Amino acid sequence: MDLDDVVDGAVGPFEEYCDGYGNVGSSGLGYVSVLKLQTGKVKADMDVVLENIVSYDRAESLGAYVGQINMVAASSFNGLNGAVWGYHMAKEESIADSSIKPLFTKTRSDGVEVPVYSVEPLLDAGKRLFGTSQEKRFPLLPGAHVNCAVKDHTVQGPTSIWCAIALAIAEDRTKDSNLFIEDAGDSKEIIEDEQRVAYLDGLMHNIAMSIVRCGDDSGVKYKKIFVGYKTEWIPEGYVGCALTCAPYVVLAKNAVPKGKPASAMLSMKLSEWESSVLAGTA
Repeated sequence: MDLDDVVDGAVGPFEEYCDGYGNVGSSGLGYVSVLKLQTGKVKADMDVVLENIVSYDRAESLGAYVGQINMVAASSFNGLNGAVWGYHMAKEESIADSSIKPLFTKTRSDGVEVPVYSVEPLLDAGKRLFGTSQEKRFPLLPGAHVNCAVKDHTVQGPTSIWCAIALAIAEDRTKDSNLFIEDAGDSKEIIEDEQRVAYLDGLMHNIAMSIVRCGDDSGVKYKKIFVGYKTEWIPEGYVGCALTCAPYVVLAKNAVPKGKPASAMLSMKLSEWESSVLAGTA
């Protein structure tokens, strides 16, 4: 499928809400992946199960809002009938104008150097699509069943929790999927802040290398990688959850610029999309 068909086929049945991919009523066979990283914490004054539930719920609700959904764990590929929000469509400005600079590179097995960029522009794009719990834009339908590339880690403090995500863009999207890598954990054994930063910076290199190796396993060449993490200190007496996820969604009808096909967003910057669909809604 070409990207026009993918995006035109990735509009859901609801005016103001996005929906999970595969649910009834969408415009076609396409879907859109949206990236999110978040941590949440709660006071440890209930029981382990309830504390885990609430800390996870807070991670869903803080930042880019993906609360009140039935999150269904799926494997981690954005395929031939998929697009990435902020990258393919409603392109985040630094991605659209190629001003984003690589953090480092990794070498593919064929000797090609693959640039590795910060994932922050894609996380920002996701927040600007869904909105926040205080200022929702086009959130997922409450109660929707939503397939997500997802991992989480919940632990009692004192410790530092972290979640990480990476997206690798396939060189040939006519036959290969883009790849998500999700990871989450804690650094209880690392005491110094500088050591934690060094560990997480090293983790970014390891995640990028894991992408290269996964590509070798399937004979897929990735041309660029986006990677990043979020971390939070969880004090004693609290429980923290680190959540990394990429929901597979179809878009709200009102998230499509009025009078245009959804595929028009393929040539729009994120700010242009905002101006087009949010004018008069504030």
